[in-house]
Amino acid sequence: MQTPDKQLSDEQSREIAAIIREEIARRRISRQTLAEQAKLSISTLEKALGGRRPFTLATTVRLEEALGVSLRRGGDTPAAAPANGNGDVAPDSLGAYSRRSMSWIAGAYVTLRPSFGEAGAIYAYRTEIAWDAMGSCYEFREAERQDAAYTQFGEVSVPNQSGHIYFVTNRNGQFRLITVSRPTIAGEMYGIINTLLAGRGSLLTPIAAPIAYVPMGGIAEPSYGRISAGAPNYDRYRAHLQKIMDEPFAVFLPG
Repeated sequence: MQTPDKQLSDEQSREIAAIIREEIARRRISRQTLAEQAKLSISTLEKALGGRRPFTLATTVRLEEALGVSLRRGGDTPAAAPANGNGDVAPDSLGAYSRRSMSWIAGAYVTLRPSFGEAGAIYAYRTEIAWDAMGSCYEFREAERQDAAYTQFGEVSVPNQSGHIYFVTNRNGQFRLITVSRPTIAGEMYGIINTLLAGRGSLLTPIAAPIAYVPMGGIAEPSYGRISAGAPNYDRYRAHLQKIMDEPFAVFLPG
């Protein structure tokens, strides 16, 4: 039986190093980032990848957990990952982020956007973000919506290239896309929602508007639904939406 500190053979070490280098290139992450996710020193990782030190079983297991892929062959192969093969790493189509690296996003948020039915009013509801083990990604689900029939849920995409976060709803090819910034020091995320405005009958019209996600802890007594001027929390909610344009976190061009 292998012990946790068993050194792998030179051939096994070369194979593992090749897979890791490929994963690092594919995900566009640094060796330092991978070392931190695997709870290894960068020196240990560099020496193993450079062939100056063989991989140990314990080190290999940590790297497998961080990458969400099997690095070993034959009898050393760990238990199968979830159906999509990624374990705790999101698929490439969502940015290949790891569950651990994005753990800060999990939680409940008061979600704010302008009301589509009353000029000057604000529409507020709750959004919850949690890890979806079956899909190997973070997912969002809306709640406390006054218009419950339009409640949305979907996947969270975090590509390295743009530095932004995307909440994607795809229902039979019909998309709703929300693009927000990385969080501020207080945890708020600001951006744009692109969706369809329901009109008379079956009429749907594309619409875009500012949107804000405020951590629940930042609002002592949140109120939901359509919030009109003078109502509790209106001024606070309005300040969050105004910040999107003042900073600016998003740009809205004049017609």
